[in-house]
Amino acid sequence: MNFGGNGNATTIRCKYCSACLTVIPGERAIQCAQCNCVTRIRRGDRIPPARPPAHVPPAFQRARGKKRAVLIGITYAGMRRGCGELRGPINDVKCMRNLLCQRFGFPSECIIMLTDDQRDPFRLPTKENIRMAMHWLVQGCSYGDSLVFHFSGLGAQVADDDGDEADGYDEAICPLDAFQRGPILDDEINEAIVRPLVHGVRLHAVVDACYSATVLDLPYVCHMSRNGFWQWEDESPPSGAWKGTSGGHAVLISGYSEGKSNFAMMPDAYASVGAMTHSFIRALECEPRGVTYGRLLTSMRAIMKNRGGGHDLQGPIGAPIHTVANFSGVQEPNLSSSEMFDIHRKPFVL
Repeated sequence: MNFGGNGNATTIRCKYCSACLTVIPGERAIQCAQCNCVTRIRRGDRIPPARPPAHVPPAFQRARGKKRAVLIGITYAGMRRGCGELRGPINDVKCMRNLLCQRFGFPSECIIMLTDDQRDPFRLPTKENIRMAMHWLVQGCSYGDSLVFHFSGLGAQVADDDGDEADGYDEAICPLDAFQRGPILDDEINEAIVRPLVHGVRLHAVVDACYSATVLDLPYVCHMSRNGFWQWEDESPPSGAWKGTSGGHAVLISGYSEGKSNFAMMPDAYASVGAMTHSFIRALECEPRGVTYGRLLTSMRAIMKNRGGGHDLQGPIGAPIHTVANFSGVQEPNLSSSEMFDIHRKPFVL
């Protein structure tokens, strides 16, 4: 890599197509607008990022009840050269908001929605806004808090450079400005919303994106067979880095995929919903309250296998939905956690 610039930014060559990329100081990876691949920035060349701004925008000065959520949906309209935009992420956010408010009692004023159809610049899902939203979600968390983080959009894989990934790759989510600022790596997500969780705080993350299986870098992954047999596997970093909480409990429901996306091009941007988000909401609609994690995963798997279950989401939760689009290429749900538990006995509670 050849670095240069004026001190505020540097330029590097894309590892895959050799295109010239401009890197903002402090970033760890950059996504190429030409080939969509992600190039890791060497640790020795990174400049520590600046501290969060002292002034918090009005969009993040929300009520801080015991139940709060950050919901992110990105279509990348006009951003992805030659690939078109995703159809579904914004609807995913709307449906998740309805689910949280109507079924689980989340106050609407305690939910931050970042989508790329908004005019307020602080409500756009840029890298900086997502970082601020994650900080807002966990800041000052205390016993009894129930937190939700939902992301619907594109994921990415980046070669690991600090020895904390058994498979040699970091996973990441792609903000709206990923081509300019790079993706948000699982290392940063873990540091931002997992490690601050204190005793008695629950975090549930639902991520509908390719390469999202362990995007929170949680140490335990649950492997569940077709016949319902399950087993936790310890995937703690080989480097010995701590990826757990400060006493709280974090759970990630994501999608296993091979990174192959099936982009659904619908004439109406609000006609479809992502397969992962749909199966999660649909399963919670069909199952009784207090359903166990094991039963929830089994139900989600059946719905995804049946391409949405043959039923639209009911009532105001999914009123605008007509089509299920597997834009993330997700093949089945995946569960990871900061601690091991009996998935067929522990109830799913938000």
